[in-house]
Amino acid sequence: MLVLFDIDGTLLLRSSAEHAAALREALAVVYGVDATQKVHAAGRTDTAIARDLAALGGVDAEAFEAGLEQFRELTAALFAQRCPPSLADRVAPGMGELLEALAARGDVRCSLVTGNYEAIARLKLERAGIGHHFPLGQGGFGSDAESRDELPPIARARAGAYPRERTIVVGDTPLDVACARADGLRVLAVATGPHPASELVVADAVAADGWALAPLLAVELRLSARAACS
Repeated sequence: MLVLFDIDGTLLLRSSAEHAAALREALAVVYGVDATQKVHAAGRTDTAIARDLAALGGVDAEAFEAGLEQFRELTAALFAQRCPPSLADRVAPGMGELLEALAARGDVRCSLVTGNYEAIARLKLERAGIGHHFPLGQGGFGSDAESRDELPPIARARAGAYPRERTIVVGDTPLDVACARADGLRVLAVATGPHPASELVVADAVAADGWALAPLLAVELRLSARAACS
């Protein structure tokens, strides 16, 4: 089974401050935008967030597209400068143990669906000590598409054209749920991010944290195995 994890609010907690600061600094350098205004960010891709902030600063769509490649590269470089040497203390409760248990099974592939640009995502996970669970060349990232709905199909294709019935998304926002549904996938939510469980009931199940997620995911794995044998 392919399990597609979100990062911020799901695998890691409190890991967005340096990321947000790098994104805003890159907007100032590339587009001359004083990006101090707030826009909705949870569950969205880096490019979607940046586009909204740039538009609030008076940058039109054509100018935004013209500077996008430079913006992506600079955001990643600035984050690398700001990122703490260790993010081990920011791994969400129970998630490190869950990843180890999944790795020990041998019948699960862990991958990513995140709005982070890939370079930023990889550095966060590396410094959190869990990057080895997510092989290079796998996953769907904010650097692949601006719409989060496009990321699960990309991740499934990179994993070897995994079928929908053997893929599940794990996230912490309604947008994580929506991107799974857009690809016809099941989804488990964790209430460790900015959204309480009451706002995540559209998922197939909701867990309080990684510890509570483990048995829910075990049920999904059993169902997937049963379906594969039928």
